[in-house]
Amino acid sequence: MRAVQYRTIGAEPEVVEIPTPDPGPGQVRLKVTAAGLCHSDQFVMSLPEGMYELPLTLGHEGAGVVDALGSGVTGVEIGESVAVYGAWGCGRCHACAQGAENYCPRASSLGIQPPGLGAPGALAEYVIVDDVRHLVPLGDLDPVASVSLTDAGLTPYHAIKASLGALPAGSTAVVIGVGGLGHVGIQILRAITGATVIALDISEEKLKLAREVGAHRALPSDEHAVESIRSLTGGTGAQAVFDMVGTAPTLEIARQSVATNGVIQIVGIGGAVLPTGFFSTPMGASVRAPYWGTRSELMEVLDLARAGAIHVETERYTLDQAPEAYRKMHEGTIRGRAVVVP
Repeated sequence: MRAVQYRTIGAEPEVVEIPTPDPGPGQVRLKVTAAGLCHSDQFVMSLPEGMYELPLTLGHEGAGVVDALGSGVTGVEIGESVAVYGAWGCGRCHACAQGAENYCPRASSLGIQPPGLGAPGALAEYVIVDDVRHLVPLGDLDPVASVSLTDAGLTPYHAIKASLGALPAGSTAVVIGVGGLGHVGIQILRAITGATVIALDISEEKLKLAREVGAHRALPSDEHAVESIRSLTGGTGAQAVFDMVGTAPTLEIARQSVATNGVIQIVGIGGAVLPTGFFSTPMGASVRAPYWGTRSELMEVLDLARAGAIHVETERYTLDQAPEAYRKMHEGTIRGRAVVVP
């Protein structure tokens, strides 16, 4: 089969021919119908040697049809259209029992890694899923339109759902960065909270997208951003700030614009850190770095899509075009999310 692999430290991913895998006991093989590209992929490809075993088939956002079953597998049928829940855990601990495999405390020690982030991913013609519990039925949802919801939808949903107590009617939420995560996050905020949504970005094109998907205000992410947020909130600041970028400048905006007793969710993997405590963040404000989301939350995200409340702006590429799509993503010229259709 053909796959997109990261093979050499510092080099671009390559389209290669590799053997088609067979499912082992308890495993499921999918014929991939869609795979999303993510900035986390680029983060992986920026790491030094030894962090991941190479070659690595990329793609942690995956959807497909069930193609083959390993021995002992029940609960799924050949030909069924499914999405892959990627935050794989041990399946036996307290967190996993609640569906919160994204916070499994045993995954690392057991060598369990997500597809595309250690295990072979979905940027291929076929992908192996380790357990049927990591498959969520898509039903009549278009896999190309929906695949990025497994991360670009689930990740902001998880962060926003954890912040619902801060976001009643009359509150303000700030979304910094209107890329793959941010433009879905705006829609989720509009769908499940009573907050006024302010979006920030350095790109006028992305600010236009923010307005299109429901932001009440869309402002340049510049030296005037904090002053603008404070002005729009009567000086109090935003009850919740969702930083979808995670760089030093965006975290500084978050720190200065969050309200007393508010919450900052550092969703983006830009690599910066935010000191918190007395004389740094406002009194009572919390700072959280959420990771992905739970299995039940993915089901809820897909239900929002079925209801027409959220969608992902997508640009389609073939497997052969995947390296080009990664370049465009690095340049910031992708509108929404890049999706590869094998």
